[in-house]
Amino acid sequence: MNKLCTLLLVSGSLLLNGCFGSDDTPRPDPATLTSDDQSYFCGMTAAGHPGPKAQIHILGQTVPIWFAATRDAVGYMKLPDESNEITAVYVTDMGKANWKSPEAGPWIDIKEATLVIESNRRGGMGAPAVVPFKEVSSAENFISQYGGRMISLDEIPIDYVLGMVEIPDNPALSTLE
Repeated sequence: MNKLCTLLLVSGSLLLNGCFGSDDTPRPDPATLTSDDQSYFCGMTAAGHPGPKAQIHILGQTVPIWFAATRDAVGYMKLPDESNEITAVYVTDMGKANWKSPEAGPWIDIKEATLVIESNRRGGMGAPAVVPFKEVSSAENFISQYGGRMISLDEIPIDYVLGMVEIPDNPALSTLE
């Protein structure tokens, strides 16, 4: 059983690390999210939801794939069937963005972000959030206020980003503060 778990962990890490372009692949700059940009999974406007956003740039495409929630972008990156070559993934720096309307950014590379999961803040569509920060101190301040824990991109459990979402009745799990 331990060998199977190790194999699954290594395979997942290779999938996640292997989806980024090589070092010589040109990296596009972050795009500007508009009210017309649709979220990849749900087709709703990506800007119409609270919490951190994400954009994934694919080799050969001039427009990024948008996500109303960073959680969804991480899920996309972990999908084994997505064989597109990712050249860049940018996420909202929630140390500087407004939770209610973070679409203006600022954008940071997901590989350079400090990520927080399992907080009591909810992102797009009321789902659990993957909350990115440029500065570790901003992540620590967020955790002291909303709970959660810091985690690396590779360590985010697949169930956390691709599992079923239960919308709580608890108003303390607010997306609006």
